[in-house]
Amino acid sequence: MNTKQHKSISKGQAFPIGATIQWNGVNFSIYSKNSTGIELLLFDTPDDKKPSDIIVLDKKKNKTEFYWHIFVAGIKAEQIYAFRVHGPFIPEQGLRFDPKKVLLDPYSKLVVLPKKYKRDLAIKPGNNIGSAMRSVVVDTNTYNWEGDRYPRRPFSKTIIYELHVKGFTKNPNSGIEENKRGTYLGLIEKIPYLKDLGITAVELLPVFQFDEQDAFEGNINYWGYSPVSFFAPHRAYSSCKDIMGPMDEFRDMVKALHKAGIEIILDVVYNHTSEGGENGPTFGLKGVENRAYYLLEGDSCRYGNYSGCGNTINANNSVVRRMIMDSLQFWVSEMHVDGFRFDLASILSRDEFGVPQKNPPILWEIESDPILAGTKLIAEAWDAAGLYQVGSFIGGKWKEWNGKFRDDVRSFIKGDDGSISNFASRVLASPDLYGHKNRSVGTSINFITCHDGFTLNDLVSYNEKHNEANRENNRDGNNDNLSWNCGVEGLTTDPSIIKLREQQIKNFMVVTLLSYGTPMLMMGDEVGRTQLGNNNAYCQDNEISWFNWELLEKNAFLFRFLRMLNMFRINRDSSKDDIEPPLLEFLQKRRQIEWHGVKLGQPDWSSTSHSLAGTVRTKKKDPALYIACNAYSKDLNFEIPDPLNFKKKNWYRIIDTSLPSPEDIVIPNNTKIVKENFYNVKARSVVLLIAP
Repeated sequence: MNTKQHKSISKGQAFPIGATIQWNGVNFSIYSKNSTGIELLLFDTPDDKKPSDIIVLDKKKNKTEFYWHIFVAGIKAEQIYAFRVHGPFIPEQGLRFDPKKVLLDPYSKLVVLPKKYKRDLAIKPGNNIGSAMRSVVVDTNTYNWEGDRYPRRPFSKTIIYELHVKGFTKNPNSGIEENKRGTYLGLIEKIPYLKDLGITAVELLPVFQFDEQDAFEGNINYWGYSPVSFFAPHRAYSSCKDIMGPMDEFRDMVKALHKAGIEIILDVVYNHTSEGGENGPTFGLKGVENRAYYLLEGDSCRYGNYSGCGNTINANNSVVRRMIMDSLQFWVSEMHVDGFRFDLASILSRDEFGVPQKNPPILWEIESDPILAGTKLIAEAWDAAGLYQVGSFIGGKWKEWNGKFRDDVRSFIKGDDGSISNFASRVLASPDLYGHKNRSVGTSINFITCHDGFTLNDLVSYNEKHNEANRENNRDGNNDNLSWNCGVEGLTTDPSIIKLREQQIKNFMVVTLLSYGTPMLMMGDEVGRTQLGNNNAYCQDNEISWFNWELLEKNAFLFRFLRMLNMFRINRDSSKDDIEPPLLEFLQKRRQIEWHGVKLGQPDWSSTSHSLAGTVRTKKKDPALYIACNAYSKDLNFEIPDPLNFKKKNWYRIIDTSLPSPEDIVIPNNTKIVKENFYNVKARSVVLLIAP
């Protein structure tokens, strides 16, 4: 091997981990307990076929216990680098060192890809130096935040909007300049839209650098649940070709969102990486210290696959736990994000043998970390191996994606028998799940749709999934969607079916926004976005997944409906304290709920019931609310209480989803007085009355 060492080098130090800029150079530190040697490779450009420098670390001088380290003088920010790690290749012992593979620094703050990057070459035996991803030295202290401040909005005043950075503006009809479409800067230009819609937080699908080639037989990985770094923002979402482009543009986006009062929540994937299983590629962790970073099974040749993606991060290993904490702290302190939604969060409770722990160290450390204090923490409280912890996730700070809300509300609105009792619990923030341990009102993240599954339009348009475009013979995706096509599968010109579908969409919106808990909406549902029945569009980087901005004009009535619903939600909760009360205390003392059927005080809890009404008594100064949900196929007359019972004069109709726009939802000043002692709730519709 020809080794150049014209750089001035010295011993360096084990801490901080990663590449750290000092006044006269850069200190590199990497954890690799069982390796026998490490080379630091320096590159001049992302496309270099060979490194400009190869610096061999001396085991006696450049290793302290489990950390290899070196200081290189004269280099600075934007230096491109990578590692080669030597050691035994004994898979049955969990050791997979391969000095022919070029490896990313696990603490990379930026990643560059050569134009000839190929995932396959990281899988096949042999040298991949010309096609490998590389790390970049980053100085995070030069950015001007201009006094940026975290909005710190409580969950009680939060409306979350899940969106995909690329898909939000990539469509040519987005009105965004071509070079900015599908980027962080493109999203900035749509902030006025988000403000107008009335959301308060965006939840971004993964923005950690991921491998777009990690997909089935030549498909593109569009969603991004395929990370190769837990620190680096995804380069393809930057409009700038400069090396620092992703870092600067991401922070520009955060700063602009905060200026508009909108929080940013990242969908983070700490449960697996893109390196897959035993036949997967070697990008970094697998070649740096496989035995520490991954859960291994049996003879250690095989990877524990609780993620469904080939491997599982060994999150409660002390070194891995530190890396996850360092990553979270980095995104909060250096990138100013406001919160995290943890993909398959239940995996983080598993020990090194895959067994769920009662008190998993990583989850308690996240909950109690002072840097993360005030940060929103949301768990997808299940994993791909059947561990389901909705309602039982640890701690008091964590909120949970409430999969039961999604399923039970879908069942009720669809008209399924036996759904009435569960539906009632879901609209009350699921006290059967969260009424213990002083869990707060906002613990339940209420959603009907998300990236994984049907869009809201498709939920009422398809009985079956239609994933043929994924080229997996329609085998992928969930088969049980609790959907109903309203009489015709897919697109139709039948006006009666179109009206019913629109009505059902509005029903779902009303229940989501008026239920107690924290509402979450999905990008494009407010304009009737369709994926043509595809419920697993992870590989569809095209019009199937992209926001179609032409729908904003076509379905303006739907946008208006949700916009006003969001406004009503925020105004309804505007008088609440920032401190969230425990759920049971809130329901018992601050909100008095009385259930009704078509007769006052006589709810029908039978398995064949498809209707429910309720009144909400609040503080004297607050309005009283009456809501009636009719999921039955026929109109029903609901008795309504005398407003004098609430020391009010009249009931006013705010919402009736059976009515055409703009009568379907009105502001209280323009609403119609209800003079009768009953209200005719049309089939498959929801009505809201208010007594101010």
